[in-house]
Amino acid sequence: MRRVERIADGAPTRQATGRLVVETRGQGFTEFTAEAGAFVRESGVRHGLLTVFCRHTSASLTIQENADPDVRTDLLAALDGMAPRGAAYVHDSEGPDDMPAHIRTMVTDAALTLPVVEGRPALGTWQGLYLIEHRDRPHRREIVLHVLGC
Repeated sequence: MRRVERIADGAPTRQATGRLVVETRGQGFTEFTAEAGAFVRESGVRHGLLTVFCRHTSASLTIQENADPDVRTDLLAALDGMAPRGAAYVHDSEGPDDMPAHIRTMVTDAALTLPVVEGRPALGTWQGLYLIEHRDRPHRREIVLHVLGC
């Protein structure tokens, strides 16, 4: 049997909301692990939940390996194979990268929720938080952060 440890029973609840603007260079991954960690530290929440939400339909969020950049290269290639540019999409008013971007966002995440333990997002050793830009040109992307806990 595994032991379950209770942390901070009866402590007052705190919450904070913030906004992170990410400047992308076009299609690819932009890590924001450090910024999310700083937000949690500044909030004073030691134990709880961090939610991150991307306010766009052609960019998304993921938790992915942050050690080997080849992982991100292979993931982009897989997304290109799943939702290729130049396919016969009906929606093409914003260019050939627009509808594939919407498909890629649909199969990834618009929001992530992470436990906060000891004042830090409880990510694994090789995990990082990423915004994935699915469009070809640079964009300013907004991520809303919310932490709730004690």
